[in-house]
Amino acid sequence: MENFALIFSAVFIGYIINRLDIFPKDAPIILNQFILYISAPAMILLQIPKLQFSYEVFIPVFIAWVVMGSSAIFIFYFSKLLSFSKEITGSLMLVGVLGNTSYLGIPIMMAYFGEKSLGYVLMYDQLGSFIALATYGTFISVYYSSTTNVNIKAIALKIATFPPFLALIISLFFIGTSFYPIIDSVLSSLASTIVPLALVAVGLQLRFKLPLNDLKPFVLALSTKLVLAPIIAIVLCYIFSWENQAALISIMEASMAPMITAAAVASMAGLAPRLSSSIVGYGILLSFLTTWIVYNFIT
Repeated sequence: MENFALIFSAVFIGYIINRLDIFPKDAPIILNQFILYISAPAMILLQIPKLQFSYEVFIPVFIAWVVMGSSAIFIFYFSKLLSFSKEITGSLMLVGVLGNTSYLGIPIMMAYFGEKSLGYVLMYDQLGSFIALATYGTFISVYYSSTTNVNIKAIALKIATFPPFLALIISLFFIGTSFYPIIDSVLSSLASTIVPLALVAVGLQLRFKLPLNDLKPFVLALSTKLVLAPIIAIVLCYIFSWENQAALISIMEASMAPMITAAAVASMAGLAPRLSSSIVGYGILLSFLTTWIVYNFIT
């Protein structure tokens, strides 16, 4: 209960601060940069070495990519069927596919499964959602906005130099080992900042204005992200008879709300900015209910 109180309180505080214009407009950017360069790498270096090196470590990665790939195909097909514009289709291909598996995923997983879940959460997020954002997300934004050609080298460099990803690669070499107590203490202190900062950043970026003529794409995106995605993950785990913690956490990660960064990418590319922001805003609120339903179904 305490974890959920923190989640709702921090998101609400961020939203109110944004409405009252207390923080500067670039506050979300600053918070996100602190998380990406300090908090997230510290948490990755702290949690990933605690995993046992086995096939279970890669279950979240497999499920993440199958879920995202299936969701993208589903949205692409129905966007064509419903004759959505190129801009709206591009928006849905981003916010309806990419999930908020870190900023919301980490605190929600800690609320349901405790700190022991974080290793699998980070595998799902870094080797799934993040790489998809950097590659698939870049391609979609460029293709549907039709501005420039996709620069493969730039994408590869972006992935290779991303601090959390670098921390993940380093931490994989330390799986099954323990750090000195002083190192562990420092990492723990830095990692503990990720939850409150991430949730406040989420609140600062919430938007709820929904154009009524965008109701169909709005429903398609949230139905795909909050309903279809966890169903795909559940079916995968059933097919492969996965009933371990890695599988349960992967299902929950698949059910997370749309990614805020995906909406930012859509907005920068001119892909239905208001619609993208509305999908993320309402998606975050609805995800508290849908993740609770999914959790009670699988446990």
